[in-house]
Amino acid sequence: MNYDLIVIGSGPGGYVAAIRASQLGMKTAVVERAELGGICLNWGCIPTKALLKSAQVFEYLKHASEYGIKTGNPEADFPSIVKRSRDVAGTMSNGVRFLMKKNKIDVIQGNGKVKPGKKVEVTGSDGKASLYEAKNVILAVGARSRELPGLKIDGQKIIGYREAMALPVQPKSMVIIGSGAIGSEFAYFYNTIGTKVTLVEVLPGIVPLEDEEVSKQLERSFKKAGIEVMTDSSVQAVDTSGKNCIVKVKTKKGEQTLECDVVLSAAGVSANIENIGLEETGIMTDKGKIMVNDYYQTNIPGVHAIGDCVKGQALAHVASAEGIICVEKIAGKNPEPLNYNNIPGCTYCQPEIASVGFTEKGAREAGYDVKVGKFPFSASGKATAAGTKDGFVKLVFDAKYGEWLGAHLIGANVTEMIAEVVTARKLETTGHEIIKSVHPHPTMSEAIMEAAAAAYGEVIHL
Repeated sequence: MNYDLIVIGSGPGGYVAAIRASQLGMKTAVVERAELGGICLNWGCIPTKALLKSAQVFEYLKHASEYGIKTGNPEADFPSIVKRSRDVAGTMSNGVRFLMKKNKIDVIQGNGKVKPGKKVEVTGSDGKASLYEAKNVILAVGARSRELPGLKIDGQKIIGYREAMALPVQPKSMVIIGSGAIGSEFAYFYNTIGTKVTLVEVLPGIVPLEDEEVSKQLERSFKKAGIEVMTDSSVQAVDTSGKNCIVKVKTKKGEQTLECDVVLSAAGVSANIENIGLEETGIMTDKGKIMVNDYYQTNIPGVHAIGDCVKGQALAHVASAEGIICVEKIAGKNPEPLNYNNIPGCTYCQPEIASVGFTEKGAREAGYDVKVGKFPFSASGKATAAGTKDGFVKLVFDAKYGEWLGAHLIGANVTEMIAEVVTARKLETTGHEIIKSVHPHPTMSEAIMEAAAAAYGEVIHL
């Protein structure tokens, strides 16, 4: 069968690219070896948020008396929490199936492999291979948990994020290696429902890609919640031969031995670039990623790549944006290349983290003379009324021209607030324009206006 476009992978990059291609009149097919929606909808973004919401509800119940509400002694029903998460994932995957049908996109089930001449070979579960032809191919093959040297994921005692979402029994204790978004979210989830959590980070601060002040705030919040945080520490070995895991951790003070039920490896992801035909077709890679230009074209004409398998932030919304740009370029339009310095990053633990652009340190290192404004949620009427005063908004501006260089938020619901910053930066909005943009009261978002005002010495409520 001949297509205008075949997309290998149906995650948030692949299925979005396929829909946009269909909208532009292309005959399109998607190849998927597992569930429609990829890791994000089935084993990543969406089901983890369902778990985190259950944890947040449980946390509210435990602190109900602080809101003047009397309750009994709440208990976390772990199997039911997991089931709800899986049901949410199933609903979303079915939603993608509906979208494929609505947009007249063919879904081909099996393992896809690009072949010379813009052909795609798909091997089904029965082992039979079928060959398809297309004018263009997009590789949207995603990524998986990265295995650390000497720390092989066995799915039982040493697990990745996928297993962490659907454990049959809640562990009494867990060591989490890596404090990025995945590690921090699972640390919050498991700690909240009663698992003893130790978070181990090799770098000096947790959530190491975030602004240093955000990192310190989250560490304080985690410790206050009962999570043991070990920074400047690395796991040397894990002995799984006994009933429990024996974890040897190298710290500044020497080696420590931890005992736990389960070890979660959350030290990043590795792109799924094996066995997809790269060598056979001569597609170039670098450092485990497929090499592409600004429009996601590989060195082989007609073959493109997007999402976690190419250089850039491994985020669902990045993959979706890349897919749209890639397809519009294929269609002969003139899309604007993606600005990777205006991509929001979100971590959905409590308190939440959201950021975009330069950190204060990064802006200074880039040669900017900066103005920095910070507004704590302890001074926010909405945060005080909601009982969520942990955190702050920190904004970074160029002192010379007022350019909005970056924003770093930590607190309740800040992942819903960051889009204002992304849009404003896209429109080249200055600090003074934010100060003069009236924000509703009382809201958490007022803190953005107040932080901008603080940068220019005009803050009212501090």
